[in-house]
Amino acid sequence: MLPFGYALRNLMRDPMRLLQAVLGSGLVVLMVMIAAAINNGMTGVLSASGSEQNVILLGAGSEESVLRSEISERTAGIVESSITGLEETAGVRAVSPEIHQMTFISVDSGDRKQAFVRGVTPQALMVHQETSVQAGRYLRPGQVMVGRLAWRRLGLPEEALQPGKEIRIEDSTMTIAGIFSAPGTVMESEIWMDINDLRSMSQREHLSCVVVRLGDGEFEDIDLFTKQRLDLELGALRESDYFAKIAAFYAPIRGMTWVTALLIATGALLGGLNTLYAAFAPRIREIATLQAIGYGRRAIMFSLIQESTIAALSGALLASFAAIGFLDGIAVSFSIGSFILRVSPSVAAAGLIAGLGLGLVGAIPPGLRCLLPPLPSALRSAG
Repeated sequence: MLPFGYALRNLMRDPMRLLQAVLGSGLVVLMVMIAAAINNGMTGVLSASGSEQNVILLGAGSEESVLRSEISERTAGIVESSITGLEETAGVRAVSPEIHQMTFISVDSGDRKQAFVRGVTPQALMVHQETSVQAGRYLRPGQVMVGRLAWRRLGLPEEALQPGKEIRIEDSTMTIAGIFSAPGTVMESEIWMDINDLRSMSQREHLSCVVVRLGDGEFEDIDLFTKQRLDLELGALRESDYFAKIAAFYAPIRGMTWVTALLIATGALLGGLNTLYAAFAPRIREIATLQAIGYGRRAIMFSLIQESTIAALSGALLASFAAIGFLDGIAVSFSIGSFILRVSPSVAAAGLIAGLGLGLVGAIPPGLRCLLPPLPSALRSAG
């Protein structure tokens, strides 16, 4: 085997080529880490948004989107009095009538943005238990409460959505009463307001859905209720199943992030191969000399792979620092919410594997080009 120091010395022969190889590898690794972080973030926020204990009652045939659902106003009262086994606190049952609506809002600066607004009652906090008031207080009629990432989703400065500020929803001016958090869920990008205010503002006569939280009851009991009360025209879905369907809907978009990363990585990989070809090509006679004095082709190829792997892992390390410094913590918006990019262990592992694979595979084609020529002709080559 060739000594490890031989590989290190060869790397330092041409610092500019080494820099090109490191930067090329780093770009590939960074693309892989970005794609992994986006996929993890989107999948995580959609899976965390649905609770196994919550059941959504919505209009029959509208199971794909709560926004299209319309159910009777009296549904919430009938559900509350008819279904047993729901969670209950101080005599109040966890039944949350809600209106979900996409509408336009505007702030003092005049910016007009489309936002997801949820009309709620105080019982919403009993159902969505991951929600808590982070700043200010819970809303009253004439007020709204904004998710802590709503400013990012709407593309507004953070100070525009602080408690005490005013926003216009449709033609009504509302005061921001507080900021709520619901870690890891799409609700953090929403605006909540009193259900009666939203009903009056949108001139709706129907609810979008009723969300209930199971205590010792079973989902099958609620599903049976919807099948027996045909007059209410209801469908029942576990909240987790609803968001699983949304996650499946976004699967092609997540796939596109990998395809985009793959295309950019392929370009960077070809650039890296070109760099390695240029680095190895002048060494054909040197490598032939090593064979002539007794080193086998496998030992020489192993040394070339060592060179490539060291450069690729250096690039991976550089990309990891860049990801931690510039990627970690960035909020990314999509149509129904926002999520935070995190350089998690799985993202870091994806980057490390990409760097390692790049180093191992990238040295083989240029290495074979140096090793395959017959020894006599290689010794007479100009390289």
